[in-house]
Amino acid sequence: MLVRDHYPAGTPSWVETTQPDPVAAAAFYGALFGWTFNDRMPPDAPGQYLVAHLEDLDVAAVGSQSEGTPPTAMWHTYVTVDSADDTAARVSEAGGAVISEPFDVFDVGRMAVVADPAGATFCLWQPGSFHGAEVVNAPGSWNWSNLATGDPEGAKAFYAAVFGWEARTISLGGFEATMFCLPDYGDFLATLEPGLRERQADQGAPEGFADAIAWLETTTSDEVPAHWSVTFSATDTRATASLAARLGGTVIVPPFDAGNATMATLTDPAGAVFTVNTYTPPS
Repeated sequence: MLVRDHYPAGTPSWVETTQPDPVAAAAFYGALFGWTFNDRMPPDAPGQYLVAHLEDLDVAAVGSQSEGTPPTAMWHTYVTVDSADDTAARVSEAGGAVISEPFDVFDVGRMAVVADPAGATFCLWQPGSFHGAEVVNAPGSWNWSNLATGDPEGAKAFYAAVFGWEARTISLGGFEATMFCLPDYGDFLATLEPGLRERQADQGAPEGFADAIAWLETTTSDEVPAHWSVTFSATDTRATASLAARLGGTVIVPPFDAGNATMATLTDPAGAVFTVNTYTPPS
C-alpha cells in the first residue's frame, strides 16, 4: 500500500464517524473492513477517539459525540488547510457558516467545523503532528467523499471561493458525473506514483481525472438535506454489503454497477450512512 505522509491545502485528508457507542461501532467496522483500533484520546480527556488501522497505518477514526449534540451517528470529512482561522473567515465571506470556531486539538492540529450555504457540514484541518489518512483507495480504506446538494451552482461558487476547487463534468461508463478538482493536484500525486496519468489514460480515465479530489451530486428531493458522504474501497462490494447486513447494518441501496465500479450504500448499526465501491479496471 502506498503511504501518504501529507496532503496539499484544499485536499480532503481524513474521515471520522461520531457515534453514541464508539466501541460498538469499532467492532462493526473492524469486522467489516479488517480495521484494528487504538484510542488516541488522552486518559484525562472525556470520550474516546479510536483511530482505525490497516497494517498499522491510519485510515479513519471512530469517536464519541460531543456533549449536547444530537445522538445521530454520521461520517465527517476533513479538508486540509494552511490556516484554519483564515479558511473559516473565507467560509463566512462566501456565505457559509462557522459552527465551531477554530480550536487546537492538543498538539496534533487545529480545526474548525463549518457548513456551506446549503447546510452541508465539513471540517477544516490545519495539520500539526497529524496529517491525515496514511492509506487511501486500498480495499478497506477511504476512497473519496461526495457532496450531495440541491444547489450545485451555489456549491461550485462556494467551494471555488474557499478552496479554489473547479467543477468539471465528465462521462463515466455512459453516465455523466461532476468532479471537484484541485488544479495541479495530479502533479502532487505523480510525485507519489510516477506514471499515474499514463496508467489512468490506459484505463480510460477522462482528461483531468488526476486532479479530482471529491464528487458533486445533485439531489432533487427536498427531503434530502445537503450533506457530505464518504465512500470506502472494497474488494467485493456484494460480499461487503452482505456482511454489513449480518453484522447489524442496513443495505439502503443494494449493489449496482456504474461503469467499471460496483457500489452499494449502507448504514452501520447506529445509522451512519456510507458507501462501498469496487473498481474493476477495463481489460
